[in-house]
Amino acid sequence: QVRLGESGGGLVQAGGSLRLSCAASGRTFSYTMGWFRQAPGGEREFVAAISWSGDFTSYADSVKGRFTISRDNAKSSVYLQMNSLKPEDTAVYYCAATARTRTIRAYEYDYWGQGTQVTVSS
Repeated sequence: QVRLGESGGGLVQAGGSLRLSCAASGRTFSYTMGWFRQAPGGEREFVAAISWSGDFTSYADSVKGRFTISRDNAKSSVYLQMNSLKPEDTAVYYCAATARTRTIRAYEYDYWGQGTQVTVSS
């Protein structure tokens, strides 16, 4: 069974940066990895995704140019570098995994972490 655990969240001032990490246990060979977020009172939304080889990445329009997703398969880890953070980025961020390829749809992801809180102050 695949288990995912996020870390790296915290409180940061607007314009600052954070780097989120997600470590996976269990078999994730060829899995697409993604990041989603959920703000208070909001729905879970797509943030970024990356294929196993790294040759495919996708970003939500709201984070393009500011966030970068990457992965290290030798460490079974995926990362989200977040720069130029805005208060509207405040949310719980979730790491997710799927055996499907090139998908950004939440319902196609099979495994989820517990989330890490990111709070951006103004």
